Amino acid sequence: MTRLFDIPRSLAFYAAFYGGSVPIVLTSVVLLLLGSERRFRSAVHAWSGWHRFCARWLLGQQVRIEGALPEGPVLVAVKHESFFEAIDLPTLLPLPVVFAKAELLRIPLWGLAGGRYGLVAVEREQGAKALRRMIGAARERSGNGARPLAIFPEGTRVPHGTAPELKSGFAGLYKLLDLPVVAVAVDSGPLYHRLWKRPGTITYRFSEVIPDGLPRHEAEERVHGAMNALNPPIPAEPA
Repeated sequence: MTRLFDIPRSLAFYAAFYGGSVPIVLTSVVLLLLGSERRFRSAVHAWSGWHRFCARWLLGQQVRIEGALPEGPVLVAVKHESFFEAIDLPTLLPLPVVFAKAELLRIPLWGLAGGRYGLVAVEREQGAKALRRMIGAARERSGNGARPLAIFPEGTRVPHGTAPELKSGFAGLYKLLDLPVVAVAVDSGPLYHRLWKRPGTITYRFSEVIPDGLPRHEAEERVHGAMNALNPPIPAEPA
């Protein structure tokens, strides 16, 4: 149910965030065309930070982080309930290389900027050749582990409280990248994934490190469980 102040808060957020995004995005494109890689990335981080600022002070949405990202090369598997965590990744993680739908990288200018920042295209139909191409691009853009890799293994946004199976491509990436995994649970859906957004606390919960080299079923089971750690508990069936 929409509450009285949700509507004016949300309208103020939309005006401020999207209005502020225009000069930031235009500036980032200019910096990109001028070949200023460092300043271009700073503009991307400013856009993500602006989103976090607007969510905090206009929507009343605070962010709580439980656990921590380890140092060194790692694959970060993130629950995906809303656009909040997608926009927030450059603020949450240190210069992440993100696996994203290939369609996004075909958008004029946006796709160019995304590719230069470090997005890696994920094709819907993953053959062996496409998978090898993804692995090569990920390794190149991560600087051989200097930047964390991030993926949404569910493939798309899912409603809060649901736990769909991981897409099959995750297992291939896990095996071929030969990296440990940290899974991240997030509960942004009830607050952010709605027209009239609500105040409250969005939690990110980082799992313990899941080592590389595990059998597929064990790796998927551990990642899946950790990603859904913030789902509501399933009520016990009556005896």
